[in-house]
Amino acid sequence: MNGAASENRRLLVRLALAAVVMFGFGFLLVPFYEKICEVTGLNNLLRADSVANTQVDATRTVTVQFDANVHDLPWKFRPLQASVQVHPGELVTVAYEVSNGRSEPVTGQAVPSYGPQLAGKFFRKMECFCFTQQTLAPGEKRLMPVAFVVDPGLPPDVGTITLSYTFFEIAGRRMVSDGGKGTPS
Repeated sequence: MNGAASENRRLLVRLALAAVVMFGFGFLLVPFYEKICEVTGLNNLLRADSVANTQVDATRTVTVQFDANVHDLPWKFRPLQASVQVHPGELVTVAYEVSNGRSEPVTGQAVPSYGPQLAGKFFRKMECFCFTQQTLAPGEKRLMPVAFVVDPGLPPDVGTITLSYTFFEIAGRRMVSDGGKGTPS
């Protein structure tokens, strides 16, 4: 038994040494990674000057106007502000308000359009209610955000962009009253 106990002790020492080495490697990996990022400039979140958005063109201001329409839908739909002044490259969030005037749930989807038309190539939406169908309960009112950036590559002669949304009812998606289960009719 003395030989087996001796081998067990050696195995325990080797396993403990392996655990210490793995812990040390994991512990040293974070500063090592930070140093690599600092040297290469990759993912440099540690420097305060890396927080500033260098893509914003503070020398230029663009007016973004908002419009809202509904097509054969008893909804009230409007932007909460008529327009905003933005610098190209700046992240901006605005909101629209929609309410269902029917006595039953209705599903609709918004389709955006831009004026002038070429502005659509330079208008980047990060968050938009137009990406998904919206189902509103009877009398429900909802605020829907739109987060966007006007690309700094927007031609200099474009000083105003109009973002217009038209809500259309989704055919076959009118909901019937079924005790709150929201079953399409």
